[in-house]
Amino acid sequence: QVQLVESGGGLVQAGGSLRVSCAASGRTFSDYAMAWFRQAPGKEREFVAAISWNPGYTYYADSVKGRFTISRDNAKNTVYLQMNSLKPEDTAVYYCAADSRWNVDLLPKVGDGMEYWGKGTLVTVSS
Repeated sequence: QVQLVESGGGLVQAGGSLRVSCAASGRTFSDYAMAWFRQAPGKEREFVAAISWNPGYTYYADSVKGRFTISRDNAKNTVYLQMNSLKPEDTAVYYCAADSRWNVDLLPKVGDGMEYWGKGTLVTVSS
């Protein structure tokens, strides 16, 4: 089992920045590709970004490319999502997820099938 706990959400003005974190515990963190998903009010959960077990490969949704950066620190068992130039449409609950089975570029299609999920952290961007 892998336990994932997100933190760092909050209220930010449009154009601002925020970093959310996801702390993992349980099995070997470096065995897992990690991803961030988000769910806006009234919408389905969608893929945001993913990073391979070694931090060499990252993958982003078109809607966040150039604004968001995913990173991980395997020594701290933590994955981060740095969000810059935030827009009101980025408002959502952000979920961290882990999976050991798939290459990072497949994780957007894995979606809700990811092995482990956190409970999410709310990010609100005001206009």
